[in-house]
Amino acid sequence: MEQAITYELLHECKQTGARRGVIHTPHGDIQTPIFMPVGTQATVKSLTPEELKEEVEAQIILSNTYHLYLRPGSKIVKEAGGLHNFMRWDRPILTDSGGFQVFSLGDLRTISEEGVTFKSHLDGSKHIFTPESVMETEEDLGADIIMAFDECCPYPSTYEYTKNSMERTTRWAKRCKEAHTTTDKQGLFGIIQGGFYKDLREQSAKELIELDLPGYAIGGISVGEPKEEFLDILRYTTPLMPKDKPRYLMGVGTPDYLIEAAKAGIDMCDCVLPTRIARNGTAMTSKGKVVVRNATYEKDFRTP
Repeated sequence: MEQAITYELLHECKQTGARRGVIHTPHGDIQTPIFMPVGTQATVKSLTPEELKEEVEAQIILSNTYHLYLRPGSKIVKEAGGLHNFMRWDRPILTDSGGFQVFSLGDLRTISEEGVTFKSHLDGSKHIFTPESVMETEEDLGADIIMAFDECCPYPSTYEYTKNSMERTTRWAKRCKEAHTTTDKQGLFGIIQGGFYKDLREQSAKELIELDLPGYAIGGISVGEPKEEFLDILRYTTPLMPKDKPRYLMGVGTPDYLIEAAKAGIDMCDCVLPTRIARNGTAMTSKGKVVVRNATYEKDFRTP
């Protein structure tokens, strides 16, 4: 059966591993490396779809399964014609699995082999995410790229905890692949885990690659660790990923980390940071951060 997502490698730097490529999707091509703005609840806050295209020149945006599952509900989005129609966006979309948000709930969630039981942060109602239910939700949402349900370890975590978590993530990825039915319309990406233990990262990558998924992500870094540890695991893990498939580094958005990711051979990154700080009066520029609320800009009438 024809795959929804394919990758074309155009050029690779032999010294650093940095690369240029094209991700082909049902809603258009994505030139890589690419940063994906985050539209958590089917909208990139403060920006219209037209602004995203014309001003930001976004080629793909990310939406969040956890938040859309809770509100307005994936069935409503499906009835609206899927996320593309629901949010009036005709370019590619990626949905994460909601795993990071669920595991961030702390005492409000319980992990088992079946999945994760959690209480909604909105009203305290009880829910369960399993690999199968997440696949159903993501298929309802209809994004071009969908993520397997994974367990994200907190930092720091013991070797034993991280190993058990990583192995569960692999088992869940297998269940996601078995439950995924829309392979001609949506590409399922696996998420490499293993915390900050290189042997676990290698095991996770090896076992997930055996599933022959359309793309792979690195999860569980940029979670509060020192930059040196981030770079060490990034540079170790990226070469383990297939060269002929997209490589996605999850949850990274500061300019220095984006550059380091691209240099390591990563194709895709995402983060809420740019729009979050913009809503609070800070802009990222080629000359560094500009805090427009500072008094020095009170009578600055220049246009961008």
